[in-house]
Amino acid sequence: MQRTLTRFFPLITWAAIASCAPDGTDSPVAPTASAPIAVSENRGLGDDNEFDQDDGDDRGGPFTFAVIGDTPYGPIKLAEFPALTAKINADSKVRLVTHLGDIKAGSNAACTDEYFTMIRGLFDQFADPLAYTPGDNEWTDCHVAGKNNGLFTPTERLQKVRSLFFPAPGRTLGRRKMRVLSEASDPTNAAYVENTAWEKRGVVFAMLNIQGSNNDAAPWGTPLPADAANYPSQTEEQITRARANKAWIEKAFATAKSTHAPGIILLFQADMWDATQPTLTGFDALVQQIGAAARDFRKPVLLLEGDSHMFRVDNPFSVASPLHALHPSTPVADNVTRVVVEGSDAGRTEYLRLTIDPRKKGTLFSWERIPLN
Repeated sequence: MQRTLTRFFPLITWAAIASCAPDGTDSPVAPTASAPIAVSENRGLGDDNEFDQDDGDDRGGPFTFAVIGDTPYGPIKLAEFPALTAKINADSKVRLVTHLGDIKAGSNAACTDEYFTMIRGLFDQFADPLAYTPGDNEWTDCHVAGKNNGLFTPTERLQKVRSLFFPAPGRTLGRRKMRVLSEASDPTNAAYVENTAWEKRGVVFAMLNIQGSNNDAAPWGTPLPADAANYPSQTEEQITRARANKAWIEKAFATAKSTHAPGIILLFQADMWDATQPTLTGFDALVQQIGAAARDFRKPVLLLEGDSHMFRVDNPFSVASPLHALHPSTPVADNVTRVVVEGSDAGRTEYLRLTIDPRKKGTLFSWERIPLN
């Protein structure tokens, strides 16, 4: 245990250092599991010390976690979610679950407190720690204009998401919680409780609030609620979130360098290279920052994204990629791999079983798509 704590101290000192198809369900009903929530043996649900120690008898061996995103969408995916949870819980290899955001459809799906509370209840059924980052569908797209998601102020909805899904800064969700570092510990960016970081097998993980809808550059439109002025404006939120994300990315790479991490994983909602979107200018600065940092890091960097719903693996920082030209001044970083997870009401219900194994030269990260049925 001492070895892992020593390696992770630089993470602890960070603070000191520094769109979708309609689902037509306005009043969803919470699904019930078709089978009991299964938990594989030797899970230790009462153990919340995973921040302090690696899992398994071989601490130099592999670490496996599940990745999901853009789910549950619509009544069918909502009904399937307990079964998906049970399947992940029963996976003896999985030690952590990560959700890349978008817990509902992007349009014609009201962003109500009742729906959010229902999803929180479903999240509580995960046996392992659940690390979640919000998606645009649960806040930036929560407005009437163009989305028909109800009369809400997007930044008010983000505050609600934070209070409901991040009630204890530095703790994940799930029945066996995990301690993580939260950017809430940084006085300059204290609102960003959802930006979190942790370490597994030496690899630095960083979750970020990077959004679809052109990183919230798509106008909210009108009308907004009468009390909209009580919450940050769209311009204010763009400025403060850009500052927080920039700082979190800088600290993730700085920590990885100082700890000689074998790799870095960045997790967020937005597909910053979704060529079907009318514009992607809201991601230009992030693409440039991540690309430059990855190039300088030189070791494997894995980007885990949702948003565009179709599974794909590529490297948009490679000059050979047709995506490389989508953003101006994109750095070249051949050590980056991007994985977009399957999601939405149209995609197959599945999770990505992703494994870190520092013992394997040249294949630090590997994965397998696991369908529900």
